[in-house]
Order: sequence, then C-alpha cells, then structure tokens
Amino acid sequence: MRGKNLKKLVAGVMGAAMALSASASAVNAVAPAGVQLTNNKAASSSEGKVVYECGFESEADLEHWSNRGGDDKTVLAISADAAKSGDSGLSATERGDTWHGPAFRMDGFLEPDTQYYFSCSVRGEWYTNTTLSFQFSVDGDTSYSNLKQNIQATSGGGNGWAEIKNVPISYSEGMEGVYVYFEGGQESIFIDDVKITEAPRVEIESDLPSLSEIYKDKFKIGTALSPEDMSSQPFMDLLQKHFGESVTVGNQMKPDYVLNKTKTLEYLEKTGDDETPQISFSQAKPVLNYARKYGIPVRVHTLVWHSQTPEWFFKEDYDEKKDYVSPDKMKKRMENYIKSFFTTLTELYPDVNFYACDVVNEAWTDNGTPREAGHCGQSNNYAASDWVAVFGDNSFIDYAFEYARKYAPEGCKLYYNDYNEYMTGKLDAVCEMAERLKKAGNIDGIGMQSHLDVRQSLDAAFPSLSMYENALKKYIGLGLDVQITELDATVQEHSDDKYFDVQAKYYKGLFDLYEKYSDNISAVIFWGITDHKSWRASQNPLIFDKEYMAKPAFKSIVDGKSASDPVRTTIAGGNTVTTTTTTTVTTTSETTTTTSETTTSTTTSTDTNTTTTTTVTGELPVTLAGDANNDGQVDMGDAVLIMQCLANPNKYDVNGTDEHHITVQGKVNADVDKESEGLTTNDALCIQEYLLGKIKSFSD
Repeated sequence: MRGKNLKKLVAGVMGAAMALSASASAVNAVAPAGVQLTNNKAASSSEGKVVYECGFESEADLEHWSNRGGDDKTVLAISADAAKSGDSGLSATERGDTWHGPAFRMDGFLEPDTQYYFSCSVRGEWYTNTTLSFQFSVDGDTSYSNLKQNIQATSGGGNGWAEIKNVPISYSEGMEGVYVYFEGGQESIFIDDVKITEAPRVEIESDLPSLSEIYKDKFKIGTALSPEDMSSQPFMDLLQKHFGESVTVGNQMKPDYVLNKTKTLEYLEKTGDDETPQISFSQAKPVLNYARKYGIPVRVHTLVWHSQTPEWFFKEDYDEKKDYVSPDKMKKRMENYIKSFFTTLTELYPDVNFYACDVVNEAWTDNGTPREAGHCGQSNNYAASDWVAVFGDNSFIDYAFEYARKYAPEGCKLYYNDYNEYMTGKLDAVCEMAERLKKAGNIDGIGMQSHLDVRQSLDAAFPSLSMYENALKKYIGLGLDVQITELDATVQEHSDDKYFDVQAKYYKGLFDLYEKYSDNISAVIFWGITDHKSWRASQNPLIFDKEYMAKPAFKSIVDGKSASDPVRTTIAGGNTVTTTTTTTVTTTSETTTTTSETTTSTTTSTDTNTTTTTTVTGELPVTLAGDANNDGQVDMGDAVLIMQCLANPNKYDVNGTDEHHITVQGKVNADVDKESEGLTTNDALCIQEYLLGKIKSFSD
C-alpha cells in the first residue's frame, strides 16, 4: 500500500474493509529460521473434510439444487428411477435446450476462496454425452466454463452410470450466482451420490529461502495470478512466500474481459455515441481485491493487443458482421477505452500500486513486420490483427502510448511487451519503435516475455543464453528499463523430470544475467508458479512441480544466495525482540556418466550458514492510540497497515522492505485491543469500530 494513498479511503469503504478482520489463522507466518533444501513430498491427508453428501432420499435433499432459471424449465424431482444406491436419486426432466439442466448453487453454502472436490454418479436417459460446467456473476456480468466434458453418461441400453470423482470446484469472494451444473443434449439426466469434500491441506516447504526476499534489493519477483488459482491453498502459500512483490492478472484484464459489449450497445442506443466503448473489471476483481488486501503492486496486462480483443470493437455499430471503422473513429474509440480503463481502475482501487502497464502487446512478427490485416483466429494461425486491418500498418502503436501516457496513474510506467524478443527482425523493429516512442516521451521500458525453451540440453536451448543476453543489452542500451514479464522455460514434452538438471542450469544462467544487469531490470515476473497449472504444462516450464515442491531450477537460482527472515515477538512489558536470521544456501552436485547405456548418479549436499542478530527495544509511550502509521490521526489507513503487517511481515513489519512499513512506535500505538497481547487482527477491528462510532474510545 502506498502511504500517500491511504487517506483516500473514505467512509464508504469501511464496511467492505471490515472483511480485513479475518481470523489470525489466515495470516501467513514468517518462515522459521534455517534452510534445508530437501526432496520431501508435501504432506497432505488422503481426503479432506466432507462438507456435503446427498443421496436424494427425500424432498429436503433438493435444497441447493435448481434448474438454471430464465427459459430453463427443467423439472427436478426425487425419483426411484434415478437411484444408483438407496431408494431414489435426482431426476432432471423436460429439458428444453442443451444448456438446460440441474444446477447446484455454491455461494451462500460453500466458503469462497476455498477449493473443494465434487464427486457424483450421473446417468442419461439414453446414450447421453453430458458436461459438468460452472457459472458465476460479478456486477451483473455472467461467465461460464466447462469443468469436465464428454461424460459418457450411459452405456449398454441406458442402464449404466458414469462416475465423476474429485473435480476441483471453487469460487472467489465477490462472485454471486455461482453454480456447478450439468448440460449437453436434451434428454433427462439422473444424479445420485453427490459428495463434496474440502481439498486436503498441502504443506509447502517452509525451510526454503524466500525468492522475493533474496532479490528484494535488485528487482521485484512476481507472478501471474487468476481467480481460479486463489482457492488453491498451496499455490497461494507459495505466492505469498516467494512471489509477493508483484502480481499480473493472468487473463482478466485483457481486452476481451474488460470490454463489455452489452453495456456498450446499451450506451450506443441511449446516446447515439459509437466512440465510447464501455468497460468492466468484474472478472479481475478477485485478484485486484487480493492485491489491495495484501498491498501487492500490480502490472497491468494488457491494453492493446491483436489477440483476445473482440472483433465488434473495430466494426461499425459494434457489429462484427459490418465493416471496419475508419482510422479516425478507431483512434477515438482507443482513446476513450484507455481513458476509461485507467480512470475506472484508479477510482475502484485508489490504494493499489499499478506500477507498470503493457500498453501494446505482440505487435511485430518475428521478422520485424506488422501482422497481417484481419481478425485474429484459428483460420489464420492467430497471426492477423484487427488493428492493422483498420490502420493499414502499426501506426496505432504511437497513438496507444500517447493515450496511455495521458491517462495512466502517476508512477505507472509504460512498456511495450513481446515474445521472441531476441529474434533479429523483431529486435530491430522493437528498438526502432522504442527510440521513436522514447523521443516522444511516451515509453519507459521493454517487457521481455521470455517464454523460453531449454529442450534437452543447453546446446539445444532456444534462445541460447548469449543470444538472450544480446537482446537484453540492446534494450538496455536504449536507455529504457527492462522487465522480464512472463518467464517460463520448457523442457521436452512429456519427459517428466528427465531434463530438470539442464533446466536448472538454464535458469541459473538467466538469473546470473538478471543480476548482472539488475541496475536496468526492475522486475522478474514468472508466468505461473507450478508446472501443472502452466499454459505449457506438458513441458514442465516452471520452478515448482505439481506437488508444489521446489524443482532443481529453484535450487539453482537460490544456490549461494542469502535471505533474511525477520522473526518478531512481543514479550511481557511491551519490549520487542527482533531476531533476523540470514541464511546462505549452498548446493553442490557430482555427476558420473558412463558410455553405451548412460548411468548418471547425482549427489547433492546443502550447506546452511545462519547468522542471527537480536535487537531489544524498550517500552515506548503511546503517542496516539490507533495511529499505526504515525501520521498524527486515526483512519482506515491504520487498520489496513495492521492487516498488511500481519499478513506480510517481511514487507510491513518493523524491519519490512516496504517504504511504509510499521515502526516500533506504530506498533505501540496500534495495540489498542487490551484483551490480546501484541499486534493482532482485533486491533484492526477495534480501529474500524472506532471509526464507525461503535466505540467512543479505545478504553471502552
């Protein structure tokens, strides 16, 4: 959280801010001192707690189930014909369309931001092929996705059952009308033996050094985050520990999520204005709310892109079947879109640090020419651009940066972002473009996506480390900042861990380069955290595996590095003891190889050197009860800082890395709940109650 923005929080926000007073158990603890790089699998139970189990034996079992509303007239009933076990099951008959069917409502029953597993038996009336799907609404916008497709719901004369086991389901805070439902075909569907369990807890490796802590004085370490990730407890634990300096919203801030056709057409009909498209951040809200709650800076990705941008945005009357608009009209649409994007975003989230923005994404081909004209689609291998179709070339780039500079919030740096950024043709085109934009004062840096390929050996890796360094030096040579924006590095497809040692050497080489040029690199952002959730999952491109365990790539990056994990305790009398543990990790390997059939033996040892310093601060008098940030007044900023301090102590506690971390005096002032010792969530709650007038003073 940026201190200068804390006072912008107004009374209307206080009600929502009460959610900050979550239980203390939800606050991540500081990692214990000491580092042991092990290969132990994360601990988890075989099955989580059962939260719902239903055999549809009575009418009462229809609670939480319905059809999908609107035109869906599906009739749900308890029926003996639908029984797989027991006397009856759920029948869904009179389905009038393929999307009609039985739906289970999650919100108001299951907890948000919690992952569950859904299991049941399903049967169709005939030879039914059905799909388990998911829907939710945010601010009136409804989204749909498939959870499990092509479920063969019958067999042999229509008497067989399909078993659905442990399909992950979850939703985020702020979503409403959240359903899992069956669709496909129009025949009757029968369901029985529904079971929902909490996903078992997975413990991450707490003894690893924090990646973001290691590099905090050089550049931000961050990752991409999407709403569907947020219910995964181990994923979010890894994010908090290693990647908490920056988040990029994975998809939900791209144009096809932000541009709202329904509202745009309504605005056009009401005003006759076809130059002001309407936008919505409803899909991105779960991630943005999370960033606000924990004070995590956000990279905006992306404003102008040939892909994932709706065709109607470029057409007359916003109708994709009509002709493209003129360049002049498209410039006005672009400016109004970018203006609305930034003004809406900063009005909704005045306290979030939107520190960087990918203004234009992937506008150049590998040989340095503009993309072909047309709508991006499978028929043209996604190579075409509606922007080029309207403007005839890449001149739209200059307008995009001009408008972004005009409307972006203060402190938000502007980047051109691309992949294969080391290819000679593209490299030259980007440099020429960047020099022109820099002269106009409209660009701050280059985003190197860095979707890289290690393959089977360093000799086969593309790009080579020297090729990659050449591009890095050229971009830095422009006098611009560089951010590594979407880092991942694949190995050969479906090779499991066979080439992880090569991948580790490649990642180490990359981070050696990032450190070498760290004066000109402000952020290194991974495109995900674990292999199985990557967009290139079959090629294992990331530094944590599907079990949420550190891969050799992670260990190669931190090898020989030091990280400080401050552990703070308040003891009797109000004295604060701060113990800072500095850990240096050293990993060595020996590899023996024989010819003919290759035999490789690897011995890995880890040396941990720990230095501990302790500082004791005597008891200080309270200068102003509740004034956690020492600004001379009590407001919501104090409650927010307390929660940030508890949730992310490495950044916001006394020795935190953030510029506006709490001070020793601030902690003394903030301890207003006299029933609990030291700083707790109850202190933030007391401040909120004081601001709402529920208590008159902190002695009440």
